[in-house]
Amino acid sequence: MHLSRLVDQAVKGKTLNIAKGAKTLVKSTALDAPVTGRVKRVGFMEGQGGVPDDFDRVGDAEIAQMFGGEPG
Repeated sequence: MHLSRLVDQAVKGKTLNIAKGAKTLVKSTALDAPVTGRVKRVGFMEGQGGVPDDFDRVGDAEIAQMFGGEPG
């Protein structure tokens, strides 16, 4: 098959794999093709947890003791 036909297929959304033996060496898609196989991660646990109000002071006494200071 000619390269121009392979490029046309990639532009239409078909993924082009070039392999040697059973190992894929090159995978090509159109530049504007949607990324597949990726899970949207931002906000996937929204509302399922929280941060305590004293988060910035957790372990304060232990840390101060390690460094010989007073807890803040």
